[in-house]
Amino acid sequence: MDEIYALALELLGTAAFAVSGALTAVNKKMDVLGVMILGLTTATGGGIIRDLVLGYTPPAAFRNPIYSLVALLTSLIIFLPPVRKSINRHAPAFNNVLTVVDAVGLGVFTVIGIQATHSETNAHGVYLYLFVGVVTGVGGGVLRDIFAGEKPSIFVEHIYATASILGAAVCILLWEPAGRYIAMAAGLALVVLLRVLAAFNRWNLPKAE
Repeated sequence: MDEIYALALELLGTAAFAVSGALTAVNKKMDVLGVMILGLTTATGGGIIRDLVLGYTPPAAFRNPIYSLVALLTSLIIFLPPVRKSINRHAPAFNNVLTVVDAVGLGVFTVIGIQATHSETNAHGVYLYLFVGVVTGVGGGVLRDIFAGEKPSIFVEHIYATASILGAAVCILLWEPAGRYIAMAAGLALVVLLRVLAAFNRWNLPKAE
């Protein structure tokens, strides 16, 4: 049951980040291969970095093709002409969808990173849990932005990495007293809530002038 729960959650995050990457590629006018590669990179990048940090090789994305298949299929659907026409016709609405979908992916992979750290290592340092959770959450988005020729969102966008850090902290704090499911749900919900509120209300950290 635990494995099914973890797989379902990770596939949700994979699909969410694949949409985010594919929509970014469509906005950049990439061809079908570019859309699929950017969707795949965004969806699996954070998990690959996580597994390498934990010494879990080869990473899960290469051992189980279901993650790549879901990412590629999702990206291909985004590329379909009727879908792209709908995106162009309703650009403001799709930008809002992209924000929410990306927030879901960020939240899912943040808590999945913490869960993986608990499962794969006997080390119980809070810093390790926090680092792996955040790098799993933001890693795919950083690779997406680099591949798309953009400055990574975590450095400039409305409360992005900060949302992941705070959600990861809540998940870590609740893990023992509340149990893994409540901890992961609370961390995920906080990441999504903070990210969406920050995006729509344009909350930012102080910037260098």
